[in-house]
Amino acid sequence: MTSLRTLILQSCRIDGQIPTTQVGFFNLKNLEFLDLSSNTLSNNILQTIRTMPSLKTLWLQNCSLNGQLPTTQGLCDLNHLQELYMYDNDLIGFLPPCLANMTSLQRLYLSSNHLKIPMSLSPLYNLSKLKSFYGSGNEICAEEDDHNLTPKFQLESLSLSNGGQNTRAFPKFLYHQFSLQSLDLTNFQIKGEFPNWLIENNTYLKRLSLENCSLSGPFLLPKSSHVNLSFLSISMNHFQGQIPSEIRAHLPGLEVLLMSDNGFNGSIPSSLGNMSLMYELDLSNNSLQGQIPGWIGNMSSLEFLDLSRNNLSGPLPPRFNTSSKLRVVYLSRNKLQGPIAMAFYDSSEIFALDLSHNDLTGRIPEWIGRLSNLRFLLLSYNNLEGEIPIRLCRLDQLTVIDLSHNYLSGNILSWMISTHPFPFQYNSHDSMFSSQQSFEFTTKNVSLPYKGSIIQYLIGIDFSCNNFTGNIPPEIGNLSKIKALNLSHNSLTGPIPPTFWNLKEIESLDLSYNKLDGEIPPRLTELFSLEVFSVAHNNLSGKTPARVAQFATFDESCYKDNPFLCGEPLPKICAAVMPPSSTPTSTNNEDHGGFMNMEVFYVTFWVAYIMVLLVIGAVLYINPYWRRAWFHFIEKHTHVRVNYTFLSAR
Repeated sequence: MTSLRTLILQSCRIDGQIPTTQVGFFNLKNLEFLDLSSNTLSNNILQTIRTMPSLKTLWLQNCSLNGQLPTTQGLCDLNHLQELYMYDNDLIGFLPPCLANMTSLQRLYLSSNHLKIPMSLSPLYNLSKLKSFYGSGNEICAEEDDHNLTPKFQLESLSLSNGGQNTRAFPKFLYHQFSLQSLDLTNFQIKGEFPNWLIENNTYLKRLSLENCSLSGPFLLPKSSHVNLSFLSISMNHFQGQIPSEIRAHLPGLEVLLMSDNGFNGSIPSSLGNMSLMYELDLSNNSLQGQIPGWIGNMSSLEFLDLSRNNLSGPLPPRFNTSSKLRVVYLSRNKLQGPIAMAFYDSSEIFALDLSHNDLTGRIPEWIGRLSNLRFLLLSYNNLEGEIPIRLCRLDQLTVIDLSHNYLSGNILSWMISTHPFPFQYNSHDSMFSSQQSFEFTTKNVSLPYKGSIIQYLIGIDFSCNNFTGNIPPEIGNLSKIKALNLSHNSLTGPIPPTFWNLKEIESLDLSYNKLDGEIPPRLTELFSLEVFSVAHNNLSGKTPARVAQFATFDESCYKDNPFLCGEPLPKICAAVMPPSSTPTSTNNEDHGGFMNMEVFYVTFWVAYIMVLLVIGAVLYINPYWRRAWFHFIEKHTHVRVNYTFLSAR
């Protein structure tokens, strides 16, 4: 096929290299586009590729290439190559000088290797047509820039993220760049103030990420009014002071603003309310004060809002967002007060709502049952009371619910929580939202932050530290995909549902500090994923589960303070079971490990108590002598006068 121009062999399980003896590959003189990504290739693949003089685009992403860049195999001989994608390999060493010979190169992607890239990008200075360079995930080597050299390229996109831990300043060649549209220096240890000159020099700049760059001082906006910035991330720095009130005037086209993990204080500037294009706002983990402004409802495009870990106080706005586009809301770890009221009544698209660690009061509102897309509901560590609204059972998409550490009461509803991991479903901006998703959930007795795509596999219920009563619904045993279930520190009664043996993927099960009775279902030993288990501080009886599989790792603390429970690892040894020839009178006790059934004990105790009282009353009524002796005894020990005249008359 000598006229072939495009050849895609992506993910074809090619192992090693394409043999140079294949005459067909030597005849591909007109091939312009070649994609061999996601195969297992050796560096010698270039010996074949170098015979393709017309090649303009070459994809070798995720090909298990190792060692130094394969210059000796012919990489630098591809003089007409315009786009080279070699990221996600195991390449090492410095950028070879011969790259300067690839004068047609426009896009060079070397991210996620083990290369040593000079901060000045000096090996690339002669590539006048170079528009994009991605070197993130490599080691960016600090060096003294040559002040006499100015790069010939004018980059449009540059990424050196996650590799500049040893740097101390901005690369000097950036001062000569005036066409940047996207710049990512995440985790680049720059220090100093916010680089307004970058925005002013590059009027077409749309994406700027300076996350975790050790920047400090006040956040000063660029003076230029011709700024097209739509994405700005300055999270995890040391900025202080107030967020500039004129932010809308200087950055009118901003769609994403990420300013978390800094030292910003004061109130949320009102100018943000007029930024109609903004769909993501993250101001979390600062020292912001005051109330959540009601004008947030005017941000008609807002989909993601994170104001958690601040000092915000007061009530929630009466109508949080009237655009109905709001999907993710994180307001945890503030000082919010009052009822939830109707705050999110109009936000029907919400699938993540975190109001935990506040001082909210009142009941869980019924209208939450209208949020049909809700997947994460976190209301823990508040002062909520009353029963769980029955309408919450309509939330068939729910995968994580945390109502712990409140004052909720009543019965636990027969929750039908979604049992299948779900993909993140967004109308737009998927990759950004999936990386920003984050919340805390307690599992395996540890509160951990869950972030990114791992969230889609988390399914859990935490109703601990409330006042719930009644039996545990056996329907919970149908949640075969659940990872964590915590019902501890309540007043639940009845047995542990035998259906719990169906929880095949559960990793943490805590039923401690309740009033559960009966035996522990023996088939729980079939829960092979279980790592944390506790039924301590209940009224359970019978024998502990067999010490097999993971149950052999659970110690005494998992069962303690159950007075009628016996067997390892408890010190109390169960009574031996008698053989069938034993007398019938001992059979019932032997079946329960040598302990009396509690229901029988209570019934016989009260019957005997009432019988004793009736006998004493009858004796005193029939025999006057004992009657007088009884009352004399009472008078002697209680010093109470009794009218004996009335008694003698009888």
